[in-house]
Amino acid sequence: MPENIPNVRLRAWRNEHQLSRAEMADRINATPIGVAERLACDEERVRRWEAGEVRWPRSPYRLALTQLTGLQPVALGFSSSKQAGSRLIETAVMPIDALKAEADLYGTMELAQQLQASDVGNGTLEALAEAVDLLCRAYPVVPAATLRDRTQKRLAQVNHLLAGRLTLDQHRELLVITGWLTALLGCVHYDLGEREEAETARRAAFEMGRQVGHGELMGWAHEMSAWFALVEGRYEDVVTAARMGQAVAGTSSAMVQLTLQEARGFARIGDRREADRALTRGAEVLNSLSMPDHPDHHFVFDHAKWMFYAATCYTWLADDDRAEEHARETIQMHTRPDGTSNAPMRVADARIDLGIVHARRGELDAAVDQGMAAFDIDRRSLTDLVNRAGDLDRVLRQRYGREALAEEFHERFVTARRALTIRRPELLD
Repeated sequence: MPENIPNVRLRAWRNEHQLSRAEMADRINATPIGVAERLACDEERVRRWEAGEVRWPRSPYRLALTQLTGLQPVALGFSSSKQAGSRLIETAVMPIDALKAEADLYGTMELAQQLQASDVGNGTLEALAEAVDLLCRAYPVVPAATLRDRTQKRLAQVNHLLAGRLTLDQHRELLVITGWLTALLGCVHYDLGEREEAETARRAAFEMGRQVGHGELMGWAHEMSAWFALVEGRYEDVVTAARMGQAVAGTSSAMVQLTLQEARGFARIGDRREADRALTRGAEVLNSLSMPDHPDHHFVFDHAKWMFYAATCYTWLADDDRAEEHARETIQMHTRPDGTSNAPMRVADARIDLGIVHARRGELDAAVDQGMAAFDIDRRSLTDLVNRAGDLDRVLRQRYGREALAEEFHERFVTARRALTIRRPELLD
């Protein structure tokens, strides 16, 4: 996996202006400073900037970029400070180990005694907050049913504390902790096709955030509403929910996610201009946030996720070259040398995007290969997978009718849809 942080702000500017890397390089060379300095910018140089391999271009290129875009280098996502290693992909406790770390934390004698006593002692709230963070970091790789059961168990234990002796500050902090747990539970419920349970949890998380005035928690509850609407084909509702969330989320990961959900809603509607604008706004907010310590946390938005969302937006907008570029880089960023992934659900969606691109180009074998690879990934959001696989299935059936390979994928899709309907995800294994 790459060690660099992608420059999504620069990429968003190029995407919004619908330029290829080669076209952008030519325009840089044609600026006044480009002509005066005889700059030799090319596609590879732009790629290196966007990949984060070069964090601060040489002075003539910085000036040329400003002349071309009207923006200073920092506003384009560049940084003059030295990069002290990327925290984008890997962290000290890996997502696959987060569930065990959470269990170990709950197994400590002090925390277990506090939970049983229905009283909050020194360090209990800090330990609980750390435990919730670990559960949220387990989300990308732990099977949804396993994470659902663990989260429900922890919620029951934490709710026991809410009935105990608390100061006002402790009560507020415990409500926030419970809100994050409830939001996480809503997400895994939805992954498993448990729609009513997911909506109940989402509403509860929003209410806890409202009670304590926690804008980011309320923002994530709105984001869940936008996500549900997107999967269910209510695309105008996606935009509405995303904008409602942006009104309360503040400058946070929730704001970035909500803006990108807005982009996806507009992409589904087919509004290229508004989708590009939302992608750019999301990149701007992301550029203003500090790098997260734990980008694998479900309620943290990282630069790689921007790439992943952009891939799907451009797939829906039928910009195949741009969709392929973002999808391939998403897979690359999340694939380890041994072939495993730290973000399998993102990789699955990116493979569906590539499958659709191949299908549109008349490459049936490659399209089906990518689609089947998405089904073979272990950690999956069954709801999202069925929704996205349906996109590919429609393209295959429209273009290839009942050709054997298209029919093979259709049968796999029907099995997945049935597994979702009857809540039997093991049918895909």
